[in-house]
Amino acid sequence: MKTIYYLITFVITVTSYGQNTIYNTQKGYVANGYDVVSYFSNEALKGNDEHRFTYDNVNFKFSNEVNLNLFKSTPEKYTPQYGGWCAYAIALKNKKVGINPKSFEVRDGKLYLFYNSKLINTHKKWLAKKPQVLIRKANDNWATTIMN
Repeated sequence: MKTIYYLITFVITVTSYGQNTIYNTQKGYVANGYDVVSYFSNEALKGNDEHRFTYDNVNFKFSNEVNLNLFKSTPEKYTPQYGGWCAYAIALKNKKVGINPKSFEVRDGKLYLFYNSKLINTHKKWLAKKPQVLIRKANDNWATTIMN
């Protein structure tokens, strides 16, 4: 009987945690309404209201129908890491910090977004501090962030 109880508890826990990504939806959309597919062509393009899609209970915008359809076919490929929060802040401080949608990097097929202002450019800091090390740290921190 205890085994069944523990098994049911485990399945419920894994299922609920597996669907709890905490997305950054400033302005009502992931990436502040920018087209996440466009980043993979090294462009930061604003999405438009004609090309919207809901995935994982959050809204995305796209600059054109081609990018919308690409996203629909493989959303996990284009969804930003760490829910679209600043990758540098997740790595160093384990804090969810907003982003500047024009500050981004696609590395090893994954999209990373960054905070950027007149005084602070976290993407430059990211590049100066060995991104591969920061990615491992951010991955570890994000695993604990989504559990809390």
